[in-house]
Amino acid sequence: MSDARVSDLLAEVGVPCACGDRTTIEGEDPVLPVTFPIGERAAVALAACASVASLLWAERTGRSQDVGVAVPQAAASLISFTFLRVDGRPLPGNDSVARSALVALHQCRDGRWIHLHGATPKLQAGTLKVLGCEAEPAEVAAAVGRWDSSELEDALAAEGTCGAIVRTASEWATHPQGQAVGALARVEVTKVAEGEPGPVGDGLRPLGGVRVLDLTRVLAGPTHGRVLAEHGADVLLVNSPTLPNVPGFVIDTSHGKLSTFLDLDEPADTTRLLELLGTADVFAQGYRSGALERRGLGVEDVVEVAAKAGRGIVYVTINCYGDTGPWRTRPGWEQLAQSVTGLAAAHGTPEQPVLMPAAACDYTTGYLAALGTMAALWRRATEGGSYHVRASLCQTGMWLERGGPLYDRSGATGLGGLGGWMTESDTPWGRLSHLAPVARMSDTPPQWERPSSPLGSDPPRWP
Repeated sequence: MSDARVSDLLAEVGVPCACGDRTTIEGEDPVLPVTFPIGERAAVALAACASVASLLWAERTGRSQDVGVAVPQAAASLISFTFLRVDGRPLPGNDSVARSALVALHQCRDGRWIHLHGATPKLQAGTLKVLGCEAEPAEVAAAVGRWDSSELEDALAAEGTCGAIVRTASEWATHPQGQAVGALARVEVTKVAEGEPGPVGDGLRPLGGVRVLDLTRVLAGPTHGRVLAEHGADVLLVNSPTLPNVPGFVIDTSHGKLSTFLDLDEPADTTRLLELLGTADVFAQGYRSGALERRGLGVEDVVEVAAKAGRGIVYVTINCYGDTGPWRTRPGWEQLAQSVTGLAAAHGTPEQPVLMPAAACDYTTGYLAALGTMAALWRRATEGGSYHVRASLCQTGMWLERGGPLYDRSGATGLGGLGGWMTESDTPWGRLSHLAPVARMSDTPPQWERPSSPLGSDPPRWP
């Protein structure tokens, strides 16, 4: 008997629910001190991913296998960057960002709360320009207090920087962007072109030989690629040498990947990317909506490149607010998704919102995007064609919030010892201790064949 939570998600992405018949989920929330079932929802997404991986392998070998996911381990994966150790020592923290008044909740003149997110130099400059102050905590708080919340939210968006009002779930459900995202599945899988079917995998690993171009950073997009890599895909992480990243997140999400630099402002680098694209199976991007379209790398452009090479391709879009609606071009982050979808207001109160102590929207969006990608690869193998997969932090946030708060935070069981959940690998940084893949598979156990490595460590070519 399949788990109904997994079957429901498999049906949503268009794969046979029977592939989850040998899939089990053990344990229950609350594990972390959070009012929502974030461990369970992450476990369901990861179990669905492994079920489709099992399906892809069965298509090549004729053999099915057992799949299992433990809720406590899935919950731990939502804070996995906190467990990283290099040669037994914790990584240096990003304390300057964590303590910054420009990445924090502030109360506006009308009594509403807004979350600023000036985490990068560009976003910081834009936020300070709107506020008209220096980056000192007291000055930022006073400046925010002189604005009404909706006016400040709109002004930040007009400047191209980040900020979002804390809303209740019911307020978000009636907001135009909430309505647009609310009409979407947890992850959307849409066929966008016809084409001939072709097999997926090499019969050894579920995604063996699958080539993934990963143009993402911080944090959901790289998680998507990491999940594909643990099932055998060749994932080439492509970053710009000019864009900032968070070192701990890079280390945490680069397991199993190759990593290269290409600057899309340089014509030669764009040409090289297009050459790689001609033999890719998946193109994943985490840019705000419209950014890559302007560079000739939108869905239709990429599908056309693949078609000229005689291939179907899976195009994956991952962002904060969704790929539709009036906010589709706004930049956003974990904290803003928690703020707008009602999570922060319910984890605390509307009068005193509190963020959940986990990157639940980010990591779970990565898991859902990986599920959509594998479902699209299965459909490409069975019916042919190219597919567009769309995932967003707000689609995930609305799923996490669905049903409202369920738990008293004081009842959380905690993680206890991490025990057999950890593994080690030799990396350019040293001996790295980190969480192992969460899903268990009896015949093709998820594993990363390449260690995490610094950005730009590899040439821009497939192995």
